[in-house]
Amino acid sequence: MIRATQTDTMGQQMQAWKRGALALSAWWTLAAPAAFAAGEPVRVALIEGMSGPFANAGAAVERNLRFGVDAVNAAGGVKLRDGAHPLELVVLDSKGSPEEALVQLRVAADRHIGFVAQGNSSAVAAALVAALDKQNARNPDDRIVFLNYSADDPALTNARCSFWHFRFDAHAGMRMAALADVMARDRALHKVYLLNQDYSFGHDVSTLARDALAQRRPDVAVVGDEFHPIGRIKDFSPYVAKIRASGADAVVTGNWGNDLTLLVKAAREQGLNTKFYTFYGNSLGAPAALGDAGVGRVVAVADWHPNAGGAKSDAFYHAFRTRFPAAQDDYPVLRMSEMIEMLAAAMTKAGTADPATVAKALEVLSYDDGFHPMRMRARDHQVIQPLYVMEMDKAGTPGVRFDNEGSGYGFRTVLALAPQQTELPSTCSMTRP
Repeated sequence: MIRATQTDTMGQQMQAWKRGALALSAWWTLAAPAAFAAGEPVRVALIEGMSGPFANAGAAVERNLRFGVDAVNAAGGVKLRDGAHPLELVVLDSKGSPEEALVQLRVAADRHIGFVAQGNSSAVAAALVAALDKQNARNPDDRIVFLNYSADDPALTNARCSFWHFRFDAHAGMRMAALADVMARDRALHKVYLLNQDYSFGHDVSTLARDALAQRRPDVAVVGDEFHPIGRIKDFSPYVAKIRASGADAVVTGNWGNDLTLLVKAAREQGLNTKFYTFYGNSLGAPAALGDAGVGRVVAVADWHPNAGGAKSDAFYHAFRTRFPAAQDDYPVLRMSEMIEMLAAAMTKAGTADPATVAKALEVLSYDDGFHPMRMRARDHQVIQPLYVMEMDKAGTPGVRFDNEGSGYGFRTVLALAPQQTELPSTCSMTRP
């Protein structure tokens, strides 16, 4: 289990960072060009909303995947039976729409790209899974594997699981279980307002929050349970007014992207002093939008964060910031680059880039970079990894050595869960080729 360090001196932290940096130097030597014995690159298509209301989230995904691709290529690429091959990321704009995502999936299929990645929207992910099940059954010589880095609808690795789909993020039930551990200890919590985006994931968060509170804190009243159109609300002031009128002590939300940033901005502007239990409160402008109003009030859950602690964790963060030094690009998502690392490891293990063969290697793969172990569960293709619940505070306070996006605010770990503590049962009944 990894916990944020609060007592190290600055000198001890620097020495630890140097040891970690040396240990990871071969892994993250991104500037060194690789020599490839064989020819064609192995392509991975990113199907994501690169334009529209969540374009900033799409751009962040692209940075993280390119970071992983660069690392693999700097280390010599994937080693197949005919030699080394580089990875190549092909970006296809879905505009955040399930219909457009299916169009771009057809583009990837027509270009014979065997691996697609998507994550921002469970509705899009569900559409891709259904289409790929049909595509791969009809075209056994032209199959495609789906790499999911963020679509957290639990059904994707339960009732709607697919052999061709692999999820590298904790699903909503796993995240909510971690948040519930912290909410259960919050004795100031008496009334909760649920506010979520009106699509499958938002409804999952609402249901899971109700269930978790009923089991862990039956004394807490749910005083609001509301859904809003995804990506269409420009002013959340009316929602904040409802939260205030309800007398809620806390808001539970799975909002992400601009829907989260605009929500917390409206809360700050209206002086709403409730606590926010979030899935993504540490991401994409949210800490800067909250400022001092978020200190001690915003709780988030993630698979990793910069203040998770440890020399190797620090070395990863330093490498990412060196590659993307702009403050607005300071959003490293460890699971995304490690997804690429695991894909490359599966290809090397299989000795081929054939999607079906790679899928069989990937579904039994464990991966450990020395600070964040990940294991793909074969039964449902759900990755099992650590989770952290964290609370927002000013940079420089104990446990907050790094801030987010140059905002002066970061997050400290309040609960660290080892992989075996995050694992939940699955109802998946998978059909295998």
